Amino acid sequence: MDILLYLIPAALGLGLLGLLAFLWALKSGQFDDLDGAAHRILFDDDDALANRAQPPPEDNRPTDRNRESS
Repeated sequence: MDILLYLIPAALGLGLLGLLAFLWALKSGQFDDLDGAAHRILFDDDDALANRAQPPPEDNRPTDRNRESS
């Protein structure tokens, strides 16, 4: 029965710690946009994919290989 003198304050302390962590998350905006990520995955990012699929622009600077052939 003496163990309850330790367990009850420990449980209350952990509960208070969890409540404080939850309130901090609310205040810092962790739960502001819950549906944004769920809807964002449904949209096609064709523009982003098209930009990645394009080859890099050609470099017209002379290289050693170009100098030898001219």
